[in-house]
Amino acid sequence: MSKSVFSAILFVFFVANSSFVYTPSESIQRTLTSPEVSQKREFRGVWVATVVNIDWPSKAGLSSDMQQQEMIDLLDAHQRSGLNAVMFQVRPSADAFYGKSREVWSKWLTGDQGRAPLPYYDPLEFAITEAHKRGMELHAWFNPYRAAFSLSDKVHPDHISRKKPEWFFNYAGKKLFNPGLPEVRAYIVQVILDVVKNYDIDGVHFDDYFYPGQEGGRPIPDTEAYIAYGRDYKNIKEWRLSNVDTLIHTLSDSIRFAKKHVKFGISPFGIWQNRSQHPEGSLTNGGSSYVEMYADTRKWLQKGWIDYINPQLYWPFEHRLAAFEILLEWWSNNAYGRHLYIGQAAYRTMENVQGFRNKRELPSQVRAIRNNPRAQGSVYFSSKSLTNNLAGFQDSLRNDLYRYPALPPQMLWKDDIAPQSPTQLKAYLASPNTAQLTWEEPLKARDGETAYGYVIYRFDQGEEVNLGDASKILKISFDNTIRSYRDNTLKKGVGYQYIVTAIDRLKNESLPSNSVAVQTFN
Repeated sequence: MSKSVFSAILFVFFVANSSFVYTPSESIQRTLTSPEVSQKREFRGVWVATVVNIDWPSKAGLSSDMQQQEMIDLLDAHQRSGLNAVMFQVRPSADAFYGKSREVWSKWLTGDQGRAPLPYYDPLEFAITEAHKRGMELHAWFNPYRAAFSLSDKVHPDHISRKKPEWFFNYAGKKLFNPGLPEVRAYIVQVILDVVKNYDIDGVHFDDYFYPGQEGGRPIPDTEAYIAYGRDYKNIKEWRLSNVDTLIHTLSDSIRFAKKHVKFGISPFGIWQNRSQHPEGSLTNGGSSYVEMYADTRKWLQKGWIDYINPQLYWPFEHRLAAFEILLEWWSNNAYGRHLYIGQAAYRTMENVQGFRNKRELPSQVRAIRNNPRAQGSVYFSSKSLTNNLAGFQDSLRNDLYRYPALPPQMLWKDDIAPQSPTQLKAYLASPNTAQLTWEEPLKARDGETAYGYVIYRFDQGEEVNLGDASKILKISFDNTIRSYRDNTLKKGVGYQYIVTAIDRLKNESLPSNSVAVQTFN
């Protein structure tokens, strides 16, 4: 899949992530490292595609109120399904779904490229706020090189392709930035840094569009750039690989310098190289990101330039050319300590093809990912495939796989210092079936941080406290300013105990607060 309307086409082509301080008891501290009863740390993402209005908004030109309501409905649905991350497409074709941009507004937002929402609002800012309210990360998804989805598109006079036509070439019916030009790479980095610096995003996310895959044997029209800039390379293929490497490396350093907590991830086509192309490639027989798109994704992991890899494994188990289980194992063996989130094909679940005829295919893939200790979660294409409950998969998430909430996995190479514990947790019965909790912000940790948010746990009276059990989580909050919680789900004649922990921006979790008890009456 490529996250566009060409998903199925590309699939066929390529296969022909000084207050009171309480000291917890030893028994509670032991629970922090005890085996998990349920999946507490897991990346659960979904792509929200805006190109040609695949997922949001439902059509271009809706009123601002209608767009906002659709976003709220979408996020509410994914929250109910247990997801904790959204990959929101903010730059589909050198255009913008955000206001603080050097590029023009997207036509897929307002109907006309360059026209701002009226009444004005900033869609990215709105989506971030609403996602964080629901305990969900928001990763800004960029298409780095695509400038026009179709050569017939009406392009605004202020579009970068009109201002700098020498930066582009036309290929396979699209207008694309020329990755071999240093000015292009510098421009793309600055476009992305605009978002990193001006918005409270959790991550920067690229999909699989780098160099275009060759079509019909036609050469990519970048010979002039190669003559000008490729003299130090053995051949044009080596030069193209280096051009993409340079963009990824530069962007990685730039993001970390601007905001150290912002994650950087790539979602490549599912095959790096086949074993027939490289002795360390996968036992597959399909197109590869390295050969067709000049994207050496394995190298980016080896060098530590990216924080997560999110390969699009859109094939079923035992596929004859690209089996899911083979690629899951290959990527897990080549993650080099970075996070591995598997891209899964929710959009394919209704296809009458081998593997996907079995409606247990996707749930079985989730379980296989969980059984691999070097994989940390899933991302689904796309939002509408989940909210439309194709093959009942949304039901499977809500009632089984993602029944309980989960924190995103930690990235200890970015931050390994946990917050201090919240203090002075108190609780009282506000009504016969309602407990009111309050607590105080923790002291600063060694890195100067207090808390980005909180996790509230509830246990039955006398029950062993196990903070690894996600079924005991009542709420995950990404708001440090809210230090209270109202639990209105108590049963009569039952005793409860509560504990609160603090999380930082990268979801490191503190030791628990003091425990408080509440007893209801018959």
